[in-house]
Amino acid sequence: MSPEPEVAPPPPPPPRPIIIVKRKKAGHAGHHGGAWKVAYADFVTAMMALFIVLWLMSADKEVREQISAFFNNPTGPGKMTGTAAAGAGHAIEVPRDDMDKLRDKIQQALTTVPNFRNLKDHVEITITADGLRIELLETEAGMFFESGRPLPTEAGAGLLSRLAEEMGKLPNNLLIEGHTDAKPFAASKSYSNWELSTDRANAARRLMEEHGLRPEQVAQVRGYAERQLRHPEDPNAASNRRISVIVQYLTPTYTPAPESPAHPPSAPVDARKNPSSTAGKPSSPGSPRE
Repeated sequence: MSPEPEVAPPPPPPPRPIIIVKRKKAGHAGHHGGAWKVAYADFVTAMMALFIVLWLMSADKEVREQISAFFNNPTGPGKMTGTAAAGAGHAIEVPRDDMDKLRDKIQQALTTVPNFRNLKDHVEITITADGLRIELLETEAGMFFESGRPLPTEAGAGLLSRLAEEMGKLPNNLLIEGHTDAKPFAASKSYSNWELSTDRANAARRLMEEHGLRPEQVAQVRGYAERQLRHPEDPNAASNRRISVIVQYLTPTYTPAPESPAHPPSAPVDARKNPSSTAGKPSSPGSPRE
């Protein structure tokens, strides 16, 4: 028998590729991201608000009134003490903060008006965004102006005269407004509440200018007829008929900053003394050449 042929062993399998997995271990901040920053910012904001409240509670009355006035009217004039009024150097300047003092001063002055005890319930003085508003509220019988007419009564003339004496000392400008109720003016077809409200405001202006108010002090005279009712729920109420005198806030004067001496204004250049200054510049059309 012939020997069996030898069988070659199978080739070894190729080596398997080695896979290396690298795992990056995140730090402590990797688990929370930036959330802690938001929480910290909220905490700091809350602490700042707490300190502001504590500071306001310990501040004096004047500071609290200034802050309250700002938040009531952020676009208002704030504390303004300057004035450009001519001839008012002896007057009392009234910034926004001192409107309450002016109100007390005017209330005290009005007590000297004869028979003011019967008028005081019809005089209202309030501080508004426009300034110090003094309103003379009418009655059914006509307390300050004759009914249906632009003529002041004796009580109205005395009150307006006393107001003019006090306001003429101020550098502030004034607005004078006339208002009526919603009842149509039936005395004449060509004369309406518009004319009546305007004529009453102008009558108040003339009377006040005769008793101490400077003519240039009145900035505007307005007649609103029944368009700004004091009691819209009762358009025919007598107190809708009224005269309003508004003491405006002072506006600051602007003073331009002086020029710095380090940069004085340059002197004009004479082209004949410095020909190079005009070199390369075309002459204007029609101008003679030298």
